[in-house]
Amino acid sequence: MKALLAAAAAAIALAGPASALDLTDMNQSERSALREEIRAYILDNPEVIMEAVAILEQRQNAQKAQSDAQMIATNAEALFEDDASWVGGNPEGDLTLVEFMDYRCGYCRKAAPEVSELIESDGNIRIIVKEFPILGDQSVIASRFAIAVLQLEGDAAYEKAHDTLIKFKGEIGRDALTRIAGDLGLEAAPILERMDSDAVTEVISRNHQLASRLQITGTPTFVMGEQMLRGYVPLDKMRQIAAQIRKDQ
Repeated sequence: MKALLAAAAAAIALAGPASALDLTDMNQSERSALREEIRAYILDNPEVIMEAVAILEQRQNAQKAQSDAQMIATNAEALFEDDASWVGGNPEGDLTLVEFMDYRCGYCRKAAPEVSELIESDGNIRIIVKEFPILGDQSVIASRFAIAVLQLEGDAAYEKAHDTLIKFKGEIGRDALTRIAGDLGLEAAPILERMDSDAVTEVISRNHQLASRLQITGTPTFVMGEQMLRGYVPLDKMRQIAAQIRKDQ
């Protein structure tokens, strides 16, 4: 890019030393000379286009990361201190991972065993699950069931229900949920009744409002440290990000 600018400056200099210093005050002849020099340079060195695109992407990514960090800081309490969401892993961990997920999301299902492996193998990560159903009625039903289990039966029961739902391949309806509850050793009737309660609706509504403030539109979306990780992230990459966050602390 420096070479490109040098070529442009050289073209302007052909019109005289005074004009060479002022890029905003060129006559038509000077503009034509500048354009021809730039065109010739690009044709001789087309790789500068990719260099320019790479620099633009770096700047955009840096701006996005800064924006994400600010949104996370603004919404830190709702993200990390929400007593309505399930908290797992190490409650005293030095790093918190928040996941916005949907039980019908294929990439959430792909990420689930890797997230579990990350939490188990690391041993020092606290995880918070935000029920964020966005893929239709069955997503909503599944989330309502999971939240109802959490509210009525507690953390351990929720974890089992969550793991079952993320792997479940059939149609999610009341009959299926009744069977799931029975398989988990839970009484289905109060859970199914609780699903339609205002308390469950409130959790989902708050999660959607939080996602909107964070500009989250898809699942899975993770928040780790000051970073927003949109979409599926492989286990090795998650470990690298966690290591870098700890290094920077």
